[in-house]
Amino acid sequence: MSDRPMRLIVLGLSLSSSWGNGHATTFRALLKEFAARGHDIVFLERDVPWYSGNRDCVDPDYCQLAFYSDLAALEKWRGEIAGADAVMVGSYVPQGVEVGRFVQDTALGVTAFYDIDTPVTLAKLERGDFEYLSPEIIPGYDLYLSFTGGPTLRHIEKSYGSPAARALYCSVDPEAYPPLDTPKKWDLSYLGTYSPDRQPTLEKLLLAPARAMPDRSFVVAGPQYPSDIDWPANVERIEHLPPKEHPGFYAASRFTLNVTRADMIAAGWSPSVRLFEAAACAVPVISDRWEGIDSLFTPGREILLADESDMVREILANWSAAEAAALGQAARRRVLGGHTAADRAAELERYLQEASSAAMPMLMEA
Repeated sequence: MSDRPMRLIVLGLSLSSSWGNGHATTFRALLKEFAARGHDIVFLERDVPWYSGNRDCVDPDYCQLAFYSDLAALEKWRGEIAGADAVMVGSYVPQGVEVGRFVQDTALGVTAFYDIDTPVTLAKLERGDFEYLSPEIIPGYDLYLSFTGGPTLRHIEKSYGSPAARALYCSVDPEAYPPLDTPKKWDLSYLGTYSPDRQPTLEKLLLAPARAMPDRSFVVAGPQYPSDIDWPANVERIEHLPPKEHPGFYAASRFTLNVTRADMIAAGWSPSVRLFEAAACAVPVISDRWEGIDSLFTPGREILLADESDMVREILANWSAAEAAALGQAARRRVLGGHTAADRAAELERYLQEASSAAMPMLMEA
């Protein structure tokens, strides 16, 4: 693999449906820009009812999207997988361990595992939960591409035997997430699928301020929230918001909230795709606190950090529109300077080339 165009095959959770997952928007942005660099891509998605009934991307112009019904159906793609320059398997792929073994046994090019859920994955491995990845197949991937950076990368190499663990953070397509001049509808918004380990933070940083500030307006958008949650009267609920409606949602918010899963807080260096998307829209973000966030955004100038509900209330009560706009614009500049999908596509290309170069001496020795 050199500077010539690459043939990349991706087996990911979903490209076709953004319903209840952040994988689809991540893959769409990354692969669109990877194709723009001259590469050829096939995305293989397991055909499951949950996503097949909620598809919002069926004919992408940057890659070939195809579906397979089960492991046996992957046999049809054996030749393509064997001949590809690189094959990448994503986290949460159904029967991911078996898919990974098939790829490692078949592919002649670089193999990579793309973990969009790294801290969750590692917590699963430590519990002996091998839903989509198991310790014995990690060394068989030439690359472990991780949504989490920092010390976690060395842990993956030292404890699990990965030949090369590299950070490939989520990103944003700035064309799909532009700033919009929209009247403000909500004082504080949150966009995210329900997760039990995020709910206490949502309670503390949005629901509690909403109860304490009944004259202010709030909104929570996302599916799978239990019916027994006590929503304050001034918190609007939106069950699902397609990606194309995200910029308008953010633009209608004075501030938006970033909430991080517990495993990702523990690991640090785990920015969510929603964080970059909101910042690209120049909407000021209030976030929970974790190690490494200050390496991505400067607190107080590009992002606001809150540990308790009274800190959120103080921001909503005291920050002027001009101050909030300046912070949002600073965050957007930071994103455009290093966290776009084009940036990630260039990083992916470099990692694949480095892995290919590292494999060449071993092939020659063999």
